[in-house]
Amino acid sequence: MTSLKDHLRRFRIRVGSWEYWPMWLIYAPLAFYYVYLSIRARSLLFFSASNPAIDFGGMCFERKSKIYEIIPADCCPATFLIFPTTDVAEIHQLLSKYDIQFPLIAKPDIGGKGWGVKKMNNMEELLAYQSVCKVEFLVQAWVPYPMELSIFYCRYPSWEKGVITSITGKTLLSVTGNGHDTIETLIRKNDRAFLQLETIRKENITRLDQVLAAGEKITLVPYGNHARGTLFNDGHQWINDDLENTIDRLSKKIDGFYFGRFDILTTSLEDLTTGKNISIVELNGCGAEPIHIYDPSFSFLKGQCVIWQHFKMMFDIAMENKRKGIAFIKPADYIKGWKQEKAYKQKAPAEQLQTSHH
Repeated sequence: MTSLKDHLRRFRIRVGSWEYWPMWLIYAPLAFYYVYLSIRARSLLFFSASNPAIDFGGMCFERKSKIYEIIPADCCPATFLIFPTTDVAEIHQLLSKYDIQFPLIAKPDIGGKGWGVKKMNNMEELLAYQSVCKVEFLVQAWVPYPMELSIFYCRYPSWEKGVITSITGKTLLSVTGNGHDTIETLIRKNDRAFLQLETIRKENITRLDQVLAAGEKITLVPYGNHARGTLFNDGHQWINDDLENTIDRLSKKIDGFYFGRFDILTTSLEDLTTGKNISIVELNGCGAEPIHIYDPSFSFLKGQCVIWQHFKMMFDIAMENKRKGIAFIKPADYIKGWKQEKAYKQKAPAEQLQTSHH
């Protein structure tokens, strides 16, 4: 049972650093600007025209499986869907067909912010995940590249070339031993790790009573997601013409994509710049954030300026596409999408997915 002292410490950490504030609070100031833009567009759903290739423009309810279909196969990990009715023999066939070995990644087809994302080390774990995920989910090849980056790309339909507006380096949550403290003690000494302690304990992947040798480093969470403890680092200094040209060429291969964020694994910044050893593990549309704002050095006010600037760009792109004949989605379609996502998540409880193979 979590002690009152731990509860109070978590509260202090979350209040003291705006990167941990709830999304509704971070985006509350934007609400007034969003209403203003909606009045100009004469639709609350103007965002849907920003990326015609993605359902709802990628703001909400989109299925990852459909997004992977529009990404060139040589640019992303092998990925396929498993359904509740898919039996063991068929799973083996699919793994063989897509040449996917363990470990691999399992994640919900509809979701975000690391919800339900799990590393599977064997078939037993995958089947356990399937048993609690009562809906279809994605199986994706594990990419061993050591560097993970998020790159926000923007291209107006009238532009010849797009630009990178944000680049973020990711440092996975880890602790380094000193020869005498247990992993739990090391976690408790670090605020960012401490916020993940209960999740790590529930998942039971790491022996918290283990003592690491001096200098020994262990990754606590193998996913580059802020909600799972990853540190985001502003990487604007890495933006140059060569990198922008590479990302622009990559983006133009995805017809109907203008505004959003690539989550990329690569071997090095040099390889990424030259277009080698790149794997797109996620492509997020207009609902994505320029996540460099969650660098601890960023102030709340500076982050708000970036958010507002990106919403203005998204609005302008949507309006350009509207003038080209791309219609905004209808309220009835939005409601339908909301109901489908709600039904999906009700069948696959987050708590069960987070602890599914233990």
